[in-house]
Amino acid sequence: MPFNIVSWAVRANIYEVNVRQYTKEGTLASFALHLPRLADMGVTLLWFMPITPIGVKGRLGSLGSYYACSDYITINPEFGTTQDFMDVVNAAHALGMKVMIDWVANHTGQDHVWTISNPDFYIQDASGNFTERNGWTDVIDLNYENTRMHAAMIDAMRYWINTFNIDGFRCDMAHLVPLHFWIEARRVLDTIKPLYWLAECEDTRYFEAFDTTYAWAFMHASGSLNRHEPNLKPVLDQLDMYASEGTNTRKLFFTANHDENSWNGTEYEKYGVTAKAWAVFSATWGGLPLVYSGQEIPNHKRLSFFEKDELAWPTLPPALHHFYKTLFSLRAQNEAVVLGQSQMLQTHYPHSIIGFIKKHQNNVVLVLLNISEHNRLAFEISHPFLEGNFQQIFSGLFFSFSGKEKFELQAGEYLVYQLIPH
Repeated sequence: MPFNIVSWAVRANIYEVNVRQYTKEGTLASFALHLPRLADMGVTLLWFMPITPIGVKGRLGSLGSYYACSDYITINPEFGTTQDFMDVVNAAHALGMKVMIDWVANHTGQDHVWTISNPDFYIQDASGNFTERNGWTDVIDLNYENTRMHAAMIDAMRYWINTFNIDGFRCDMAHLVPLHFWIEARRVLDTIKPLYWLAECEDTRYFEAFDTTYAWAFMHASGSLNRHEPNLKPVLDQLDMYASEGTNTRKLFFTANHDENSWNGTEYEKYGVTAKAWAVFSATWGGLPLVYSGQEIPNHKRLSFFEKDELAWPTLPPALHHFYKTLFSLRAQNEAVVLGQSQMLQTHYPHSIIGFIKKHQNNVVLVLLNISEHNRLAFEISHPFLEGNFQQIFSGLFFSFSGKEKFELQAGEYLVYQLIPH
């Protein structure tokens, strides 16, 4: 039987924190100065990429991968101290935000403390050498047939809840770890406090343990569109596939994250002029939206993964602060965005315009997106929900709709209207 999502997470706005690249100092203490700004932007859940120390043996680059952990229960000294993270969590909580940490359970760095204390926790070849199955040269795989390792892993996760009062886990490559482990871990750890669980995978079976899984396939489908001659069928087919997974499933939608930015390019490389339109989609279609560090600048560069490559923060607030604040405020205030079912609308431009309407009780939201490079696309929308006084959330202007309305969108333009209750 699936677990119940913790109530505050249903309308969460997630922000991924890359501590190394966030500031010149690359520390938790320097990141903490951004907390009031992020709270004002409407972020409700901070996801910290791994803040554990990084292995030296087999390290990639000069600083290594965050995902090659050398000790599950220590703070990376490059980022600060135990007290520094306590201070960040406490400050985030005081501002109304929750905190989730990245948990890498499939593998560790080659010189993790367990390689000395518990070498049987790892898969070994016939010669007793540690091994790795996925082609990552800086890590070694854990052995999930060893139940003692299960207990040690859960104890390590428990440490972060008890010591820092964190609120959830984002679980890296969750599908590489047996589902029964995640069910066991959640059953044990949720007794300490109700937690939010996010899985980096698209295996529907993992909804048995997790509240949310990634919308990787959707991101790949949308990111591969030819914007000059788009074909939305792969995107719409993927949305239908998600809908078939059931009403209690939630997907994480995004236009960038640490993997995409570093290895495949920024949202502007993938989406061009339509990047903001797809960000609007991610925040309004359903599920939960994710914003990666620096998207609000907006950041146009790929961040180096194994080296220092800090974000270039302008005079604050950043240029897209209000853009994300507007979207996140809508999610916080309008039940239709979070609880309503998206109904796709038909236009004369079925491969260039995405239009959908959502209703929950007295709340209605209309979303119109031009995901092409074509200007002056004029079309008409008819729907019984399109009756009454509406406000366009980005301009603040009010409109009276009577069931059938005409619109025109420029390349990459987005319009979001919400019904003003009587």
